[in-house]
Amino acid sequence: MRALQLWRRLPRVVRIVLVRLSLLAPQMFGVTFATFMLVRMLPGDPAMLLLGDLASPETVRALRHKLGLDASLYEQFIRYIGATLHGDLGVSPFTSNPVALDLMQRAPATLELICYAMLFTLLIGVAVAVITVVRPGGLVDLGSTAYSMAAGAIPDFCAGLLLIFILFHILGWAPAPFGRIDAMLAPPPTRTGFYSLDSLLAGDWAAFGSSVAHLALPVLTITIVNAGALTKLTRAVFAESYWSDFVIHARACGLSEPQLIGIALRNSLGPIISLAGFLTGYLLGAAVLVETLFAWGGLGQYAVQAVVNSDYPALQGFVLFASVFILLVYLVADIFYELADPRIRI
Repeated sequence: MRALQLWRRLPRVVRIVLVRLSLLAPQMFGVTFATFMLVRMLPGDPAMLLLGDLASPETVRALRHKLGLDASLYEQFIRYIGATLHGDLGVSPFTSNPVALDLMQRAPATLELICYAMLFTLLIGVAVAVITVVRPGGLVDLGSTAYSMAAGAIPDFCAGLLLIFILFHILGWAPAPFGRIDAMLAPPPTRTGFYSLDSLLAGDWAAFGSSVAHLALPVLTITIVNAGALTKLTRAVFAESYWSDFVIHARACGLSEPQLIGIALRNSLGPIISLAGFLTGYLLGAAVLVETLFAWGGLGQYAVQAVVNSDYPALQGFVLFASVFILLVYLVADIFYELADPRIRI
């Protein structure tokens, strides 16, 4: 009873963090075990892929022994867990680099893409939803209805190819869909890993303009595909709050329209935060096609190469990174949800 009282005295944000952290270890172990077993069910032998079909059986056996693939699955898993606990995710046989180094080099590219895409998805989705509720029957209302119905049916690669064809090939407004910066420009000094921020901090305006221009098409692709779902949900929850009795009473008391919108939007934040957290975690995997299409050089492209090459350490490292990232995103979403709705108790 005393422990429960002490628990209740802690700030709610601290309780959320402690609960999530207590679940982190078993969740990560389950993900690691499932990934380890599923990866080894993939077709293809890494040793054969590295040596080629003309390699002798003795050479293949020697490489399998060097890679530790000749041991039992149980022994391989125990070794992998032990190495992972010491921060060693293995060495990729195809890049010849430690997997941890590959992930650190490629993660900023993917995180930059996801952050900007989610920022624009939230801004566009929430703004359009609010306008359609406040001004029903208008042009924005009709256009958003048609867009929301079609957005979920548009694959990422189709939207990306259409944008490349129109904005790059026909109009020439966008740069070539290759990489994060022009080939003739040097990347800015690394501080955050985000080229747009690093170039701005370094005062390199040429690199800043190039990095922003290269971000435009992939960010627009992800935003077009995912903003529709957020618009539909926000419209539904905001309309319910905007036409509720307490907002009608506030309008009768003389509150201005921006104040009424702020009140209704504040009471609609819970579902919006939940969907935003889900979309952020989802984009880490959904960005695979976008990164491949635009030669972005991020984690998605790295994961595709790992699957094609049966690169076990690289694929396992990517899944571990993705798991940690998603768990942290859900933790932040829970904190914001609790702050937006004080009725939540943990």
